Amino acid sequence: MKKLITLILCLAMIMSILAGCASRGNDKPLVVGYSNFSSKFSPFFSETAYDQDVWVLTSVNLLDIDRLGAVVEKGKTGETRSYNNTDYTYYGPADLTITTNADGTVDYDFELRDDIKFSDGKKLTADDVIFSMYVLCDPTYDGNSTLFAQPIKGIEDYRSGMSQLIDLLLEAGADNKDFSLWDEDTQKAFWAEADAAGPKFAQTIVDYCINNGYNAADDPIEACAANWGFKLKAGATIDDFWAALKEAYDGDLKSISDVENAGSSLFSLMENYDTYAKGVKTGNSADNIAGIQKTGDYSLRVTLTETDATAIYQLGVPIAPMHYYGDASKYDYDNNMFGFDKGDLSTVRSKTTQPMGAGPYKFIKFENGVVSFEANKNYYLGAPKTKNLQFLESQDQDKLNGVITGTIDITDPSFSVDTAKAISKENSNGEVTGNKITTSTVNNLGYGYLGISAKAVNVGGDIGSEASKALRKAFATVFSRYRDVTVDSYYGETASVINYPISDTSWAAPQKTDSDYAIAFSKDVDGNDIYTSDMTDDQKDEAALKAALGFFKAAGYTVTGDKVTAAPEGAKMDYEVWIPADGAGDHPSFMMLNLASDALKKIGITLNVKDLANSSDLWTGIESDSVPMWCAAWGATPDPDMYQVYYSGVESGKEAGGSNYMYDIADPELDELIMDARTNMDQSYRKAVYKSCLDIIIDWAVEVPVYQRQNAIIFSTERVKMDTVTPDITTYYTWLREIQNIELN
Repeated sequence: MKKLITLILCLAMIMSILAGCASRGNDKPLVVGYSNFSSKFSPFFSETAYDQDVWVLTSVNLLDIDRLGAVVEKGKTGETRSYNNTDYTYYGPADLTITTNADGTVDYDFELRDDIKFSDGKKLTADDVIFSMYVLCDPTYDGNSTLFAQPIKGIEDYRSGMSQLIDLLLEAGADNKDFSLWDEDTQKAFWAEADAAGPKFAQTIVDYCINNGYNAADDPIEACAANWGFKLKAGATIDDFWAALKEAYDGDLKSISDVENAGSSLFSLMENYDTYAKGVKTGNSADNIAGIQKTGDYSLRVTLTETDATAIYQLGVPIAPMHYYGDASKYDYDNNMFGFDKGDLSTVRSKTTQPMGAGPYKFIKFENGVVSFEANKNYYLGAPKTKNLQFLESQDQDKLNGVITGTIDITDPSFSVDTAKAISKENSNGEVTGNKITTSTVNNLGYGYLGISAKAVNVGGDIGSEASKALRKAFATVFSRYRDVTVDSYYGETASVINYPISDTSWAAPQKTDSDYAIAFSKDVDGNDIYTSDMTDDQKDEAALKAALGFFKAAGYTVTGDKVTAAPEGAKMDYEVWIPADGAGDHPSFMMLNLASDALKKIGITLNVKDLANSSDLWTGIESDSVPMWCAAWGATPDPDMYQVYYSGVESGKEAGGSNYMYDIADPELDELIMDARTNMDQSYRKAVYKSCLDIIIDWAVEVPVYQRQNAIIFSTERVKMDTVTPDITTYYTWLREIQNIELN
């Protein structure tokens, strides 16, 4: 009997040990390779995409989007939509009903689910949504959201009469003598602290250069500064770097912070930033925002003063727990208290590094380059199958190797010809998806382009004349000829040439199957096709130059035979194009510029290619109107609104003064179309209007569309159960969207 008991106990111990091992195996973390974090893991104040993904995992948004980037309006009850011949049902925190009223105002009514809990177990209610909206609309809010810029009823009355102390101090200057809004000690302390933060700011630039591979970890300060466009003496210190920054901007700290920013503003690095970020009352303002109304414990209404098709994306705010980011004792909706003192977001800012919400995972800690998460058992769409998750800081060149060696399960290496070859080599089938690595590619939310300033490239100062357009078309025609070869050389099959100034990810992008689809700058001055299908490459080169000569002649240039011999008044025989290629030709469009330069030289036109070691020099130059042509890339949004890039305001009879300072395009018809598309909710109608806008932009020849590149997410086929990964990943619907379902082998 004793032997039997002993045997049973031994077996019990063995089973316990095995169970413990199994438990530890199930707790194995899913490791995701990420670029470096800035610790701004806030739904209100994050600045980088990597920091944003941290808080996104811990939070939910009021509205969500589907695989095509369209807003899901029935998230509470579920909305089924087809993609790639498959029906998918989308859920979210709320249902939305939009009502256009007789007076032109528009009501957005939100009905929330009543079963959503934050990760600490407390219920999510309309009060949390209202708190979040008031943070984003506060007069001192300085994050990336532009909710406050939407035509919400009463928003201007609420935000007026108060300014951020830091803005007032910067505007007044260090020698200010008027102390009616602050005292002299505060002013002296601010400028001393701002200057003391300078070396920290310079250090963020050095760290950025090292983390992004521009410099080695043991490079001296002057080497990093050189990559940022500043020449320092050997043995320079971080203080020397800061002194050089100040000298370059004549001590203008705001400009230094805005232009040289490497992820952190100068002022956010100040010791007592919260003190200066608070609001100062400068006049009268409303106690509440009339257009944000609580209609029930789980419902609210937002009223806009006019129709704005873009507003729906801004209204889908992240829902932050008021009891965590704010102060519950300061919330009383009926008495105009919204969880914090108006003009004082210090409580919200204090939680920037510690996010919390109702998302699939709970933030645990960030240390030693690892962000650690734990499954949120309260997640309303179901607790994640994988309990532990880690975001591991990784250099781009190490991401693929991390998957190969087993230290990383999922990551996003820069996708190029070489990357695709390296992945294919690891898989036994020689493809980018196989037994070792699975690759998912989607078009990047943005596109590469070549810009031409209408103010710098024109004839006789008339930026919109047919002659000026012809001049820009001459250059655009030659650039366009060499897009295919340069994109193929740099990206291979991981990018494609585009023909309209819009990302192919957009629902508004023209499709090749459309009857009026056209190849960019493939017509001559008379509207005839430049190329034929049977032309050789040499014949295409000749045809492009012949067409360019026609445009130069139409622009008023003197053309003798096959040469341009003189320029009209206000135009030149030589122009410059800037490209941020690290001073080493490392840019997707670099080959295009050199081939175009060589070609133009044959007809008497000089195109000087300026390769910038520091990309920030490009934006400084553009802002000062000193860059005639340049290469860069646009980031895009789910909504194709063109206001920010192309609107000028001239349709109202005013001087051009819109937001398109880069191109300086000024076309009343374009302005009217942009505003028309903004004020119509019919997507098919808006798409037709945007096609007309794109045609006008091409006619002005201020932008040459170049490439649409792909992004790649790679998975370890051996360690990740691929049938549990989000199906049909798209630009808008990433693998993170259904992370609660992912399991490890």
